[in-house]
Amino acid sequence: MRKSKQAGGHMPLTYSERSKLDQGTQSTRLTSDSQLKFGDCCLSLSAAVDPVVTPSGHIYSREAIVAYLLVKSKELKEVRAKYDAQMAIDAQQETKQSENQLLLQQEAFIAKDQGASQKSLGTHATPMEQSLKRKVDIETKEEGNKRLKQISFWLSEAQPEYTTQAREEEARNRDGMGIARAPPKRPSSPMSGQPLRLKDLTSITLQREGSGPESASTSTSGPGKCLCAVSGKAIITQPVVAIKKSGAVILKEVFDKLIQAESKAGKGMKKASGTATPIPTPIPMTCPITGVKIKEKDVMTLSKAASGFAASGEVVATKYTPTMT
Repeated sequence: MRKSKQAGGHMPLTYSERSKLDQGTQSTRLTSDSQLKFGDCCLSLSAAVDPVVTPSGHIYSREAIVAYLLVKSKELKEVRAKYDAQMAIDAQQETKQSENQLLLQQEAFIAKDQGASQKSLGTHATPMEQSLKRKVDIETKEEGNKRLKQISFWLSEAQPEYTTQAREEEARNRDGMGIARAPPKRPSSPMSGQPLRLKDLTSITLQREGSGPESASTSTSGPGKCLCAVSGKAIITQPVVAIKKSGAVILKEVFDKLIQAESKAGKGMKKASGTATPIPTPIPMTCPITGVKIKEKDVMTLSKAASGFAASGEVVATKYTPTMT
């Protein structure tokens, strides 16, 4: 008999059957319908109204992100109050425990230093137990069952339970090592997880297709695609930047070709103090919409959208579940 035909030489389940069991790593390919379009709010998953941008480059509706920050700030205050109260209780318990331990040490020292020494009952009983051929079992049936449960881990009754001590550890917000975790000072961003404040939000202006008065009556499919403020091209999956001072949203390609290139190429000549030799100085960048001077720190990269194509970004969603053995 060939090796592949022997017992255990094949999988009992097919790939299709294993994938339906929800065991192991589950992955699926995301289509264009599952991707967030550029200009949509990351919380409401709809077209952003009064759009703002976080430092990570994600776009939100102002009302949605402000409501999120208010709710999370209120929750953090409650968690902080519970944490401070629990830390005070822990400190009090540690102080009491150290005092009791010190008192026991003092009593043991006094008992050893004063009076005649006496062996404990266990020390006297050990030779007697060793001399007995057969011990008399005075353990009750309930005590025996309880002891068996502690050492018989394969029994259903001996499985770990959500005990009172586990609830207390969870209330203390401790990790597996027993170290208390302090709650964060600020709420985290919904997408990046970094601390986020209200003043970190930057307002931007999104121009959309069919936003004019003549096309408003004919548009029935909702808000159109966002457009570049300079070139007027539709923004789909291209890299995009935003200017903080004006809120203009521009394609990265257009920004590099027009604004940065002109700033680097159009160098003026300026004499340095104490020298007669002129040195080239770059012309400061200006916003193409408002003409305001801007710096590198005023330009922020926005999170680009993705489609169903692999080159557009992350198109595979993965979920880790227990493996069947």
